Amino acid sequence: MRRRDFIATLVVAAAWPLGADAQSAQVRRIGVLGLDAIDPVGRPEMNALKQGLQRLGWVEGHNLQIEDRAHGGELDRMQAAARDLIGLQCEVIVASTTPVVAALVKETHTIPIVFGYVGDPIGSGFVQSFARPGGNVTGFQVYESSIFSKWMDLLRQLAPSIRRLTYIYNPATAPPTFVHAFETFARSAPIPVAPATVHNSAQIDAAIAELAAEPGGGLIMVPDAFNDANHQQIITLVAQHRLPAIYPHRFDNALITYGPDLPDLFGRAASYVDRILRGGKPADLPVQAPTKYELVINLKTAKSLGLAVPPNLIALADEVIQ
Repeated sequence: MRRRDFIATLVVAAAWPLGADAQSAQVRRIGVLGLDAIDPVGRPEMNALKQGLQRLGWVEGHNLQIEDRAHGGELDRMQAAARDLIGLQCEVIVASTTPVVAALVKETHTIPIVFGYVGDPIGSGFVQSFARPGGNVTGFQVYESSIFSKWMDLLRQLAPSIRRLTYIYNPATAPPTFVHAFETFARSAPIPVAPATVHNSAQIDAAIAELAAEPGGGLIMVPDAFNDANHQQIITLVAQHRLPAIYPHRFDNALITYGPDLPDLFGRAASYVDRILRGGKPADLPVQAPTKYELVINLKTAKSLGLAVPPNLIALADEVIQ
């Protein structure tokens, strides 16, 4: 457990009795769909959401019931889980990625949905505007197109031998507007940047093997529910093929990650759940942007690839894993 998470847990534990008594004894029901895909081991995003709710007086098992559903990055499972949560008549549903939110809005236009991890909520049709979402959906936008060049720059600083990049994604689960923005970026990138579309485990194997067939390759893992669910396979394969790769959020043994602090976003999402349970409307709650980004470098992984991490990158990093 990271130190800040441990401290947050202590603070929550100390404040629990007062916060819980501040709420009615009535048990409220919320749903959560998709946080398993981000980190099935530690689930720091779910922990942050629960801690945020506890700080606001909503305590699971006391005045709050959380219906938590997984999907494993599979569209059929997403839709079935969305249908299940809607059938349970949850008062609010917290969602992770773009395809998860899309599955939910197919099932309801009335139950409030708070997303913590969507790339383009306007382009995806979830909200009318950031300031006034206008429907039953609101939450947090996580990426802007400028981050693509940042990923490339960071990876090339760490691995100067890179002469070409591949970005891997599943067209069925990656946000279309995000993919289009990547295509636009690729046309003006200083080195060749090509897509690798994958729909299953075997195609992940083939895509990474093809990238490794010639020297000078590097990989960008696109933020995508399918990729998140299969991140361990991707990390293992790039290690086997000795490929440098960058990821949009932290994973164990990942060489370098850069992206929004997802636990922070889901901790902030708790405030929207609280406001909705108290009578607020998603239509009136503005879509917010991340306030914290993380750069994490794994020195052990870098050493296994024969990479010397530049001192300037170490100085920039929020965390350096030895």
